[in-house]
Amino acid sequence: MTVRARILVLLSALVVLTGVATASVLHASARAERRNQPQAGGPRITSGAVTLTEPGRMVFRNMAWGPYRDELVSAPATDPSGPRTASRVKCLRFYAAAGTGVCLQAVHGPVSDTYRAVILDASLRIRARYDVPGIPSRARVSPSGRYAAWTAFVGGDSYAGTNFSTRAAIVDTRTGMLTPSLEAYRIVKDGRTYHAADANFWGVTFASDDRTFYATLATQGRTYLVRGDLRGRTVTTLHTNVECPSLSPDGTRIAFKKRVPGLPEDAPWQLYVLDLRTLRETPLAEPRSVDDQVVWRDDRTLVYALPGDYGADLYTLPADGTGKPRRISTAAVSPAYVG
Repeated sequence: MTVRARILVLLSALVVLTGVATASVLHASARAERRNQPQAGGPRITSGAVTLTEPGRMVFRNMAWGPYRDELVSAPATDPSGPRTASRVKCLRFYAAAGTGVCLQAVHGPVSDTYRAVILDASLRIRARYDVPGIPSRARVSPSGRYAAWTAFVGGDSYAGTNFSTRAAIVDTRTGMLTPSLEAYRIVKDGRTYHAADANFWGVTFASDDRTFYATLATQGRTYLVRGDLRGRTVTTLHTNVECPSLSPDGTRIAFKKRVPGLPEDAPWQLYVLDLRTLRETPLAEPRSVDDQVVWRDDRTLVYALPGDYGADLYTLPADGTGKPRRISTAAVSPAYVG
């Protein structure tokens, strides 16, 4: 090939690469512009004051496209599909109780994202920050507001398969004392201390005594509901095949997702409620697979997220196995009833 031919080939390649780069920039710009545009037909959202103590409100992560995407918003608890007030605080996962919130956030860096948990006061001001070692997945606050917990994926990014690793942390919001991983607690299984290198914990839920909590333990290919003791720093297995437990307000039942044989590998769960006294399970009237840690609206009603057009929608369902699911809000996830 002559020098002239080589130069022509090089120039042609440069023209092609320039065109590709320009198209990529324009595509990214258009995509960003679409994300900043309010969602057509979506909920009405305005910026304003959001607190964690306002009576009759529900606070959640807004999933609607537009300038308030991913922000905590407030809506009437009796009408979660109604007008939303946006807070300017962004969270990937969120929960709140007794005027204390936990918000799991992405921190965007030049090379990759990192994650953190921030403890919020009733006015959404940051009280404390903690590093989170992976992709956030679950968040909870104890009924008194004293303790907060979160779970992150440190290997893998889905509960559906078996190739993942999680880390569950608990912090005392009064003292700032952090337990970075429940793996530091002693495991009691079948009445004996249990050691396993593959132990994973996730989905913490708190009782009202500021001592007891429940969570999922996975080991040797099985999952267990465990009862934890914050003072004794122990967890004790109670029941098998329980994931993402959520304790009822009266402390008598656990709502959870259960793997059911025969369902697809990527959607293997059904919702159940477990009576803690009898360990009797009640299947709930939700035919779809739910990958969420449900929230108790009250002692009779559950709220949970399912995939929707803009990420997730919220549904409600009776906790006694009767009724049928009902969508209560679109483009919403991580609800907390406040006030």
